[in-house]
Amino acid sequence: MPSRAEKPTTICHIIFRLDFGGLENGLVNLLNNMPEQAFSHQVICLESATEFRKRIRRDDIPVFEMHKRPGKDLAMYGRIWRLLRKLKPDIVHTRNIPTLDMLPVAWAAGIRRLVHSEHGLDFVEMQGNHKRYNQLRRLSRFFASQYITVSDELAGWLKTDIGIPADRITAIHNGVDTAKFARRKTSIDDCPAGFDADDTIVVGTIGRSAKIKAQSDLARAFVLLVQRQPHYRERLRLAIIGDGEERPAVIDLLREQGLSDLCWLPGYRNDTDQVYNLLDLFVLPSLREGISNTILEAMASGLPVIATRVGGNPEIVTDGVTGTLVEPADPAALADAIEPYIEDPDRLARHGQAGLDQAQTRFSLAAMVRQYSAVYARA
Repeated sequence: MPSRAEKPTTICHIIFRLDFGGLENGLVNLLNNMPEQAFSHQVICLESATEFRKRIRRDDIPVFEMHKRPGKDLAMYGRIWRLLRKLKPDIVHTRNIPTLDMLPVAWAAGIRRLVHSEHGLDFVEMQGNHKRYNQLRRLSRFFASQYITVSDELAGWLKTDIGIPADRITAIHNGVDTAKFARRKTSIDDCPAGFDADDTIVVGTIGRSAKIKAQSDLARAFVLLVQRQPHYRERLRLAIIGDGEERPAVIDLLREQGLSDLCWLPGYRNDTDQVYNLLDLFVLPSLREGISNTILEAMASGLPVIATRVGGNPEIVTDGVTGTLVEPADPAALADAIEPYIEDPDRLARHGQAGLDQAQTRFSLAAMVRQYSAVYARA
């Protein structure tokens, strides 16, 4: 790491869009916590930056919006080439498949220290076998010297399926701000009455409402629980926080079952640290994950976690200790996993405390920063 007398290493991060999401949250945490005397940063958004950019606490980090047109925007390649020639970063770091073709652009701009990271596979390539995307990843070996994944599972896939040499891959779990998400008594003015009652059990999830997040599976599990145990109407509540294309269908499902009065689906929230403190049990029903920031935030909030056995989830949820793992796309299995927590308050407390302990010891922001710094040094 450079001394105070040396010029900081400049890293240009290229992402598709600076918006609310796990990849973007991880990037912002990195920007806010890397030592300023050692690293300076630039962010290029192929598309645009939303108000999420306000979460970057440093005022010396420029954010460039390229306003990419839908489909292939050939003119954008020239604009980014010219911008990189002007910025002259020491390292360019691209993230996920939408930015992979920026590696040869950076190379053409004279930048030879290139890093690429994979943060999780989206719905169109959920099984990791998309031929065209994987061919692009294989070609990236001619440009990128270092690869980062957010889970061991993704690292193994890059090595086995894509053919990236193991000595060029580093798995770095995301870090979580345990102070920000520390459990505390909270009150949210616009949540429905009864959600903060002492005898209420609030089951919930936070994240974008997309098919791959499968929030409808959690809604169906909630329906099953109330059908099995009608008395749960008195004290069981459901919170699904986040916006996206699947949200209207989830709202309709709960309305059709006559359960809207027991549920809270407010859309996107900017106060998720408070929302976690409203919950008693966190559920992530995703069909695919890299490493979930929301699981780490829930653990840092002292919540037990039920998650699907996909991607990196088993690397952070210890089954039977910090929560429960279930198979994906199975609302009945989710319901079966939730019910013991409703019936056993000690289980809620025990698994929640174990998760908090792991968040504090294994998933600190300081550890994440040290590992990224080491990768940049190797690049």
